[in-house]
Amino acid sequence: MKENQLHRFCVAPMMDGTDRHCRYFHRLLTRHARLYTEMITAAAIVHGDRDRLLGIDPAEHPVALQLGGSEPQMLAQAARIGADFGYDEINLNVGCPSDRVQSGAFGACLMKTPGLVAECVNAMRAAVDAPVTVKCRLGVDDQNPEESLFEFVNAVAGAGCKTFIVHARKAWLEGLSPKENRTLPPLDYAIVRRLKETRPDLAVIINGGIESIPQALDLAADFDGVMLGRAAYGEPYLLAQVDEAFFGDTAPPPSREAVVENMSAYVQREFARGVRPHSITRHMLGLYRGAPGARAWRRFLSEHAALLRADMLDAALAAMRARAAA
Repeated sequence: MKENQLHRFCVAPMMDGTDRHCRYFHRLLTRHARLYTEMITAAAIVHGDRDRLLGIDPAEHPVALQLGGSEPQMLAQAARIGADFGYDEINLNVGCPSDRVQSGAFGACLMKTPGLVAECVNAMRAAVDAPVTVKCRLGVDDQNPEESLFEFVNAVAGAGCKTFIVHARKAWLEGLSPKENRTLPPLDYAIVRRLKETRPDLAVIINGGIESIPQALDLAADFDGVMLGRAAYGEPYLLAQVDEAFFGDTAPPPSREAVVENMSAYVQREFARGVRPHSITRHMLGLYRGAPGARAWRRFLSEHAALLRADMLDAALAAMRARAAA
């Protein structure tokens, strides 16, 4: 695949969302979309349980590791560790507005220090062969995006970053909660289009406010790729459309039942390793969204969440079949 098509369709990194179980589930729905970990701090990787934080299944590829941090050498060390685990890309988070990242001087607040981000990217690129990319906002607080976005991208591109994933909203570090920052600041796709026009040498991926595959396809005409977050998580079966729509893969998409059967085998395998089934099935609540029985599916998984049953998905599927036959 051409380098500028590697990010043709991506599933966004989501805190408490895109863990390894979620990514395994999403990979059953799309063979080609690029998947991302949750943001993991560089310090946690350097000092913490690396197998727990970074373990990936071979089926997840292509998969990117998203790092949080602002210390170049710490990020470089974490990037090297991630590359050794086999991640296809190392992504630096310059967009998360949560209180935790503000207190740690990373995430969206780094939009104010493009020079520091350039130092981080330079150190990470020196440490790994995998591509180093950046996910950012238009700016933060009172910054003027017409200045902040272009200044930021030019500085970081100068350090060798070739791919920018741009959430087309500002982040308000004071006055809005992280949840509000996902929806309240107005979207501005036009300024990201101007960025792409100004820097055609860079891969620019658009993120923010994309709710459907048709909308994503429409936006993809102007960018090197699109990234969906909450829509893909809340209605995961839309990912079954991605391979044909974005990559020209005409193989039949999997049925929901086939996905559940495959995930049941995965749950049983993970259960034998001590993983609670709910840690996996919680990512599947929206699988039937928009289809008959969606409420029954969600209710079954929710009501049985506390049960330590390796065959929980088999039971859920049996209940869905019985409902359909009634």
